[in-house]
Amino acid sequence: MSFEPLKGIRVLDLTSVVVGPVCTARLAQYGAEVIKLESPEGDLMRGLGGLSPTGQHSGAYLHLNRGKRNLCCDLKKPGSKALIKKLVASADVVIANMRPQALVRLGLDAQSIRAAHPDKIYCLITGYGTDGPYAGHPTYDSVVQAATGMTGLMLARDGAPAYVPMLICDHVVGEIAVGSILAAVIQRKTTGNGASIEVPMFETMSAFVLQEHLAQQSFDPPVGPPGDLRLLSPHNKPVKTADGWIAFTVNTDQQVRAFLKAVGREELIDDSRFATVGARAQNVKEWFAIRGAPLTDKTTTEWLEVLQRADIAVKPCHTLETLPRDPHLEAVGLLQCDEHPTEGKTIAIRSTISFDNVYPALPSFAQPRGWDTLAVLEDIGYSPDDIAALLKEGAAVVNLAAAPTVAGT
Repeated sequence: MSFEPLKGIRVLDLTSVVVGPVCTARLAQYGAEVIKLESPEGDLMRGLGGLSPTGQHSGAYLHLNRGKRNLCCDLKKPGSKALIKKLVASADVVIANMRPQALVRLGLDAQSIRAAHPDKIYCLITGYGTDGPYAGHPTYDSVVQAATGMTGLMLARDGAPAYVPMLICDHVVGEIAVGSILAAVIQRKTTGNGASIEVPMFETMSAFVLQEHLAQQSFDPPVGPPGDLRLLSPHNKPVKTADGWIAFTVNTDQQVRAFLKAVGREELIDDSRFATVGARAQNVKEWFAIRGAPLTDKTTTEWLEVLQRADIAVKPCHTLETLPRDPHLEAVGLLQCDEHPTEGKTIAIRSTISFDNVYPALPSFAQPRGWDTLAVLEDIGYSPDDIAALLKEGAAVVNLAAAPTVAGT
């Protein structure tokens, strides 16, 4: 049994790097036919995402671009204009994360496309909303982390700003874009109308930060300073054990009593400062100093056994080396071996979401540039002679697997 609710939906993918490919990879996972339009220079993430055997497919690129048909096209060539028009006309959904000014120049903005095709669903993932003074400014994940105050949270807690060392904004916004597109697909099925969607990274991630950290400033007048004081406590970190680190959380009164007993602090169980949720909120600094104190009299394994017996949420702090070998992940088969036509054996990540106890099938490999150019051109109505003309001009390019890009980190 397969789960392909988007089967029959064609997506024209004008995105690159991370935020857009996250979105289109999820749509491909749900059965959409995704045609990734890529320039001869290639998606930056092919090399920027790390080293690879050929310099063509970084690990990040492999994971973010599975299940997509790759059409390589040079938008600087005259023949590309008609090609793009045909692609747009054949698609149900168009997704872009280029700067709005560039899309307007190419005639690939929402207004141009929906004027010709009112039934199209157009999703633009931007750095900043097009109605504000930052519209059109370039951005990347780290810049968004800083602009939204995420790095400021680290400053408040640790005394120095810091990035989350993964592209968290790109992933979150990409998945939110998926939800907006699915809503528009449902609307089109019921009304026949398309939609022009804009998902701005800055506003979206600002809302995420403020949902938690506007906190006491959510009232008029404010009842205290901004920030969730628990999360901003300098003690809100993994706890040292005799041989490593563990992470645990205790929130309810019952959990707190079980924790204090487990760590040998029974004398605090009846302390009025920590006896209730409200009391602990009033005494955050003192409570988190207790909760975050080192537990170096036992090993990580020993503390896991003790805290799990007390029904406390606890797990070891994995590293990048140990996470793939986690026994739970091994048991559920999250990582799978795969064969790539140019990179050889690779590690693939299956869907984490099941439907009726079935995981969507692992989409096909991330294609080299131009891998499916000929087949896509045939699908949208080009004759053999027309295809030959496009290839001769260089407007369309076939299989650039042999031309490596520069790999970086």
